[in-house]
Amino acid sequence: MSTRIDTSATAVVADSFEGDLRRYLRGLGGLLAFVLVWWVSAMTTQPSYLVPGPLESVHAFINLFATSTAIVVPVLGSSLVLPTGLAHLAQTLFHYVPGLLLGAGCGISLGLAMGWKGTLDDWLRPLVRVLRPIPPLAWVVFAIVWFGIHHTGAAFIVFVGAFWINFYGAYGGVEDVSNELTDVASTLGVERDLSMLKLVALPSAAPQVLTGFRTSIGRCWMIVVGAELFGAPGVGYEIINASNNLAMATSVAYMVLISLAFLCMDVGFRLVERRVLAWR
Repeated sequence: MSTRIDTSATAVVADSFEGDLRRYLRGLGGLLAFVLVWWVSAMTTQPSYLVPGPLESVHAFINLFATSTAIVVPVLGSSLVLPTGLAHLAQTLFHYVPGLLLGAGCGISLGLAMGWKGTLDDWLRPLVRVLRPIPPLAWVVFAIVWFGIHHTGAAFIVFVGAFWINFYGAYGGVEDVSNELTDVASTLGVERDLSMLKLVALPSAAPQVLTGFRTSIGRCWMIVVGAELFGAPGVGYEIINASNNLAMATSVAYMVLISLAFLCMDVGFRLVERRVLAWR
């Protein structure tokens, strides 16, 4: 009997491995097809600098790490010498990370509060509907006037973008909490609003809250690059600076650097998400 069970388990593992392998091979095939189209486009476009080829872009990417650049660490005021590519990525992270975390924290808190308390929702819903359609980059002019063209101004733009994404993730998650769950909790002695929110609503809304935060990780990379196009130091500024000098391969290299940074953050967060939601 144990032999049958072991054989069955082995077959399941083998099927799972074959399925994953097929998926990875398809993904690799799609990537190779993209590189081929990119290479053909670069070969047939004139002047050639308009579309740098894959090999030229790889060479430019390697060059990002061939030299070193000194940057100033905010708050601490100390200098840090890093490979040029990492130095500019660090400059971006100096306003990306605070903006993302503060925006997510405030957005999730307000979303949970409004989704749970109908009275607060009645008071603030009109204001939310007025402010929500305004794109984060529309606040750039105010960020420049209020904070200047530096890390604080760019962090403010990221904050706005992260706030709304996480707000609606938390708000929708709490709104979808089943009445059956709250009824069962009440019969088990959970009576206070705060206890009900902590023990019932928040765990039930956790999948949507985490999905909102994961979405904001990617969206805020788009926002921060847009904010840096106006002069804040970082990868976005280097992209526009390189394109102004017709160094399009360098612009592509910085774009690839952004993609790699996002992939690392996304994979890391997915691992955390799986552990947090292991109960599902």
